[in-house]
Formats: sequence, structure tokens, C-alpha cells
Amino acid sequence: MTFANRLALDATTAQRIIELSLTSVPDVPLHDAMLYAVRGGKGLRAFLVLEGARLHDVGDRAGHAAAAIEAMHAYSLVHDDLPAMDDDDLRRGQPTLHRKWDEATAILVGDALQALAFEMVCAVGSGVPDAARADLALTLAHAAGAQGMVLGQALDIAAESGPPLTLDQITALQAGKTGALITWAACAGPRIAQVDVAPMKAYGDALGLAFQIADDILDETGDAGAVGKAVGKDAAAGKATFVSLLGLAGAKRRAGDLVDMACDALSPYGDRAETLRDAARFVIARDK
Repeated sequence: MTFANRLALDATTAQRIIELSLTSVPDVPLHDAMLYAVRGGKGLRAFLVLEGARLHDVGDRAGHAAAAIEAMHAYSLVHDDLPAMDDDDLRRGQPTLHRKWDEATAILVGDALQALAFEMVCAVGSGVPDAARADLALTLAHAAGAQGMVLGQALDIAAESGPPLTLDQITALQAGKTGALITWAACAGPRIAQVDVAPMKAYGDALGLAFQIADDILDETGDAGAVGKAVGKDAAAGKATFVSLLGLAGAKRRAGDLVDMACDALSPYGDRAETLRDAARFVIARDK
């Protein structure tokens, strides 16, 4: 199966699990808005969970973890788009959730999706051993919270009114804001299998940073219609990015080097990890 087909299939798998998980939510705006928030994404994080699990022969146990990371990611986007944060009008080619509904609904949807992520990762009956489910939940809390994604977001906001960041500071910021959830997704498979996560962590760390550099490049060169969200906002705000510090050509070289690092980290798995290598190449070749 090609990477593109696998990505689409895994995105659909996670989407269906989330939709089933929401059947008990009353049919009110909260229900509809939660579904709106999780639809339309690439499903890359779900793919990383499921492909990493297949690589460790536990693919049949990873569905709930894949759905969990997509719910967590969706929550982060809903809150990031709010007027108090990035104040965006467009996400995934559609109006942001607070524009389609209102700010209060967006806040509640984000809260509910974050809670749903932990509900799914802890789900009994998924076939994941108790110790592995506890490990997944604890590491997801670290990746999503004040040691990971939220820390990165806080540093990003602080930088808007402070001196321009250095390359090392931007790298640390984005390792939290963007990279932490990607690395968690990459490590979920070996965590479910209860084996060493080091190769997949090295892969995820490099992949997450390459992903963010590609985002910075798209913000500089992309078209809003193709990207599905506003572009050029970082430059307009005078924010330091990988592109502003390295230049466009330098940022592309750095992203390519990171993809090579991600692929090299998979060497213990040999040819079995080729689809994950394709994912790394996709990250810097995408147009949205």
C-alpha cells in the first residue's frame, strides 16, 4: 500500500473511532462542533501511531491511541485559533470553530476534546495492557501540557512582545509546540508493545522539527487556498522563524537534513519502516 493510501486509511480509522466515541454526547451544538473540529485534517499523527504499532506487531491494539492523538491535536488547533491566541479565521479551508459558532463554544470544544483524548487512550477493551495504557496517558499528559505543547505555545506568545528569538530558542519552542505531540505519536507503537522507544523517539523528534520548518516555509511561500489557513502572518508580525533566521534556502536544507536524520533513526527496522520514511519525505514536500 502506498503512503498516501495508508495515510488516508489511518485518518479514516481514527475519525470513525472519534465519531463512535461521541455518540453518547447529546445532539447539541457541542456535539456538532466537536465533530467539525476533528474533520478535514491530514491524519498524520494517527498514521504515526498506527504505523509505529504495525512496525511492532501491535497494530490491532492502537486504534484508540490514534484517535486520542487526533482529538488532542484538534483541541490544540481550536484553542490556538482563538482571538486571545492567533486570532485566525480559517482552518483546514473552513471557518475556524469560533467563527462558525462562538468563542465560548470553541473553548468548551477544546476542553471536551482534550478530555476525550485521555478517555480514549485509557479505554478498557482496546487490548493494550494496563501498564502500557498508563504509560500512554502519562506521556500524553507530558507531551500536551506545560512540559510540551502548552509550554511551546506559552513561549511563542511571550516572544511576540520580547526580543527576537535565537535559532536555539526557536528550536526549543517548536520542539514543544509542534514536535511533542508528533514524537508522542511516533512512540505510541513501541509503548503499546512495551519495548524500547529510543529509535522511534529519535525519528519523531527529527520529524516534528522538519514538519515545523515546512510550516514556516509554507507561511512564507504558500497560497492560503492550498494551505487551508492564513499565510504570511509570521512575517507580518515580525516573528522570528526558521525562514527568517536561516533564509528560505537554508530552511529547506535544514528540513532536508532532519528528514535524513529521521530516516536514519529507523535503521534498526530495515525495510519494514519504509512507509515511515515516506512519511518523513512527505512532511517537507506537502503544500498544506
